Amino acid sequence: MWLGRLGTMTTPGPGICNERRVCGLVNDLSRRISDHVRERAGRLGLTAPQATALRELDEPMTMRQLAGRMGCEPSNATFVIDKLEAQGLMERRPHPTDRRAKQLVLTEQGTAMRNDLMTLLEEGSPLGGLTAEERDALYGLLERALGPEE
Repeated sequence: MWLGRLGTMTTPGPGICNERRVCGLVNDLSRRISDHVRERAGRLGLTAPQATALRELDEPMTMRQLAGRMGCEPSNATFVIDKLEAQGLMERRPHPTDRRAKQLVLTEQGTAMRNDLMTLLEEGSPLGGLTAEERDALYGLLERALGPEE
């Protein structure tokens, strides 16, 4: 029961109650994933944003592409990349088709660190209780709920 628009006690329809619950679960899952990434990154001497950059850099890409995957502005990603570059984990190289752009590429040490990170992230993952099929289904549902980027 909840207080409706006119001040009377009403039973919410299934859509209202379910949406609230789904939002709460998505928020809780997001927090758990963030905590998990932060804790695992710390084991490797990385910050959570550095770990996120390494996780997302599965192939050479531009700063703008990486920032999009990290969910931040390119200027914020630049700060993270500067730190990773200083640690010898990645380097900027000329883009093969766009002379104005640079590509971010993992070094040999960066590839090894990324592999270690990916192993640590799988251990005790908040999504670890799901089968591969369930993860695929969750991915599809979340992608559909988010819709196209505007």
